[in-house]
Amino acid sequence: MSRKKKKPKRRCAIDTRKSTTEGLDGEITSLDVQRQAAEACIRSQSGEGWRCLPRRYDDGGYSGADTNRPALQRLLADVTAGKLDCVVVYKVDRLGRSLLDFARLVDLFERHGVSFVAVTQQLNTSHSMGRLTLNVLLSFAQFERELIAERTRDRLAAARRRGKWTGGVPPLGYDLVDSRLVVNTQEAERVRAIFALYLKTGSLSRAVSELDRRGCRNKAWVTRRGNSRGGRPFRKNTLSHLLWSVTYLGRVRHKSEVYAGQQEAVVDEAVFEQVKQQLANNRPSASLRRRHRHEALLERRVHCAVCASLMEHHYTANGMRRYRYYVCRRAQRDGRHACPCPALPALELEQFVVRSVAGQENGDALTPRAQRELTRRVVQRVEYDGASDEFMIELRGSESRTSRAKVHFRRDRADHKEIYCTSQPENGSPSAQGAPRVARLMALSLRFEALVRDGQVNNYAQLARLGRVSRARLSQVMSLALWAPDIQEALLFQPAGTRPFSERQLRPLAAEPDWTRQRQLWSRLQASHA
Repeated sequence: MSRKKKKPKRRCAIDTRKSTTEGLDGEITSLDVQRQAAEACIRSQSGEGWRCLPRRYDDGGYSGADTNRPALQRLLADVTAGKLDCVVVYKVDRLGRSLLDFARLVDLFERHGVSFVAVTQQLNTSHSMGRLTLNVLLSFAQFERELIAERTRDRLAAARRRGKWTGGVPPLGYDLVDSRLVVNTQEAERVRAIFALYLKTGSLSRAVSELDRRGCRNKAWVTRRGNSRGGRPFRKNTLSHLLWSVTYLGRVRHKSEVYAGQQEAVVDEAVFEQVKQQLANNRPSASLRRRHRHEALLERRVHCAVCASLMEHHYTANGMRRYRYYVCRRAQRDGRHACPCPALPALELEQFVVRSVAGQENGDALTPRAQRELTRRVVQRVEYDGASDEFMIELRGSESRTSRAKVHFRRDRADHKEIYCTSQPENGSPSAQGAPRVARLMALSLRFEALVRDGQVNNYAQLARLGRVSRARLSQVMSLALWAPDIQEALLFQPAGTRPFSERQLRPLAAEPDWTRQRQLWSRLQASHA
């Protein structure tokens, strides 16, 4: 007598979804109903070895327009790990409404030997007829979703043409009463004051700083569920959005069209046009924005060490001339009071970094294209501390490692003409760091001497303040220009790989005014340094 062959077990997971959160706090939810139907389906197939897994994959409040849902992602992870044999859903559109996404999911299931079952549609992808039916149902599911989206867009457009408020964040100056905008007298006065302030300052940054000083905040309101929203300080983007809004003229906008609204106007049209013209004048043209963005050699590489924000590339115009800067994103967005880091002149900063990486002579000889390629290949990150005027240059090593170079600089804040290096980078190769410290100090001393000779500074006290160093340190740096010419040449053009001399080793030479005696000390120093 033959023994009946036992059916292999099939591990079944149930996926449920509901597009909205409405009703999810009740005792019996739509997710529970879907799961109960799926469990009944699995029990009916227990003779075939089907077993329901206890783990739940419930997505409450998630649309089926995409697959970015937490429970579905857990389900896909278990499918990939080989923990499932079958996925059961209440209806096809519970798993997703996009035909492309659904095709990808079914392809993933097939690659891992997982079948797909829809309870109410008698669908099973374990055979060819089920897969054909699935494709037909998916096409109709996506068609239904697109029809719903089109109807919604048409309804919103029709409401806008009639001047109705179609939802969203209520603007400052209005309250939402029975789905209509009603003027709030106190907030309306605040809106008019904001328009007048911008006309007075002529700058979003200055207007934001003044609004923050006055304690002025944007719209605060309470949702239908009793949650408080808004009431935050103004930023440049929120202030710009307020100033451009035609809602304050009693109108509504739908895409590029403007229609008469049902709400009352808050701002006089003449004032609104003046503000609009001022905003347009302060906004650079798109072609100039693109051109100056591509001119930035250190785009997305310069960071502010004070507030850990990116320093973005911007420019100002004076007639036909353009002055490029790297500006802290937080200071640009929230105003100068938010971050004390000053704007850095872009050209001088880029030249300084290139010279630090390639050396003084090599950096100046590189073409703009070669400089761009060098910084892209070598420079990983540049951090600037506005409080101490200190740079941290992070380099990409030859073996995909990074080395940090600590570089201090001093710049003339009056005209932004020079960046003075006053210390040597650390923990990097000599070729990556640029010229040795002593060579850079010699160049700095020659620069100081030229400032005195050209009459740009009157005395050494003023020069020390300009260089932001003490008088004693200034004397040490200036003494480096008193060496014999052959000694200076030997220090400036040391062979590659030679261990550089430290400033402390060379101080006895600077203290000796006689060049003959200097050369004797230099010979002894070279012999002991070899």
